[in-house]
Amino acid sequence: MDGLFDYGPAGGETRGTNDSGGTLAGNTHASAPLAVRMRPRTLDELVGQQHLLAAGSPLRRLIEGDQPMSLLLWGPPGTGKTTVASIVSQQTNRRFVEVSAVAAGVKEVRAAIDSARASLARGGQETVLFVDEVHRFTKAQQDALLPGVENRWVTLVAATTENPFFSVISPLLSRSLLLTLEPLTDDDVRGVIAHALTDERGLAAAVKLEQDAEDHLVRLAGGDARRALTYLEAAAGAAVSKGSETVDLATTETAVDRAAVRYDRQGDQHYDVTSAFIKSVRGSDADAALHYLARMVEAGEDPRFIARRLVILASEDIGLADPTALTTAVAAAQAVQLIGLPEGRLTLAQATIALALAPKSNAVIKAMDAASADVRAGKIGPVPSHLRDAHYAGSKKLGHGKGYQYAHDAPFAIAEQQYAPDVVEDAAYYRPTTLGAEAGLKERWERIRTLVRGKRPPAAR
Repeated sequence: MDGLFDYGPAGGETRGTNDSGGTLAGNTHASAPLAVRMRPRTLDELVGQQHLLAAGSPLRRLIEGDQPMSLLLWGPPGTGKTTVASIVSQQTNRRFVEVSAVAAGVKEVRAAIDSARASLARGGQETVLFVDEVHRFTKAQQDALLPGVENRWVTLVAATTENPFFSVISPLLSRSLLLTLEPLTDDDVRGVIAHALTDERGLAAAVKLEQDAEDHLVRLAGGDARRALTYLEAAAGAAVSKGSETVDLATTETAVDRAAVRYDRQGDQHYDVTSAFIKSVRGSDADAALHYLARMVEAGEDPRFIARRLVILASEDIGLADPTALTTAVAAAQAVQLIGLPEGRLTLAQATIALALAPKSNAVIKAMDAASADVRAGKIGPVPSHLRDAHYAGSKKLGHGKGYQYAHDAPFAIAEQQYAPDVVEDAAYYRPTTLGAEAGLKERWERIRTLVRGKRPPAAR
């Protein structure tokens, strides 16, 4: 690539060493990936995560006060977990040892801890033991970390993309400081890209990036700084190979093999595509719904936003026509929160298809709207005396609870008595449809209402 990435120093001096043979805490060579070369070296260079960088925060106390403390970093990919580990090593003058939870076993973990203990015994440097993807460790492997943490033979920095309360053993969790890293904002990612374009460790102003190409990179990054830099490096390399100093949208699309999706998360496309998605599910067109879902996912829409919309739809457009719809939507939202993307797209697709094919009813929202309309109109009568709280002293003298019929003592556990205030005594808010499971509820509700209200017909609305 004509030496495009051979500019400037290879990352400068660092105070830590990397026993894993990588480049996290050692000198970074010029041919290293852009994301590695641009890894922040100090907390002040770290992008985003402002909640962790405030003066007096645990992370600053650990690094600037050089205090021994083990960290458990939880967050999506590309938010700075590995970078924090590198900074801890470099700025506190500790050895850096990396253990991959994918490849290492108990033997390797114990060897790393024994080496750290031996270094301390010789009066040598303290050790930062970085364990990436710690959730992949078995219980036995995580147990092997405990002596080193408990005796402070190592400063453990463990990273995970999964909820540590589910994936990390309690003893290790209780001995570590849990720090949650948030996805980078679009502005954060733009800042990362802008810095890489001009910094001597990066592209050193060798190319210019057009605005629509930058927008495409930001959308593809999805809050992941590492992904943004990887795509930027590919696009810049493609431009240089064509003899151009400008990275345009067409070059970027070709380099990353992803067409630009016209989708502005803050503008009309966001609202238009979201609207079409919801209306397609409401209209029971699973194929159209999946199309709009794919557009949102590919454009980098927050999957939690999509999941929230499905949860709302489950009550607003399906309701009791399929009582399992809300369960499905909530389960999808929780799963997406737990696993994130890209795997979470399958969960969203499953929920989208299930809700699109479910029988539809808007009886729930109509019932709630009708009840709210009466309340806003001032139809708020006193609670019937037989329903009032009768447990406190003096309540019986006021007649509270007098005449109340305990429903479980009545036939079918349904007692005939007045529940609503007089002003809305005959109101009929919930009007079930005959669709799906709500057809059975309609028949049941009509029978129950007759028993409760003593055959009084519902008021017309």
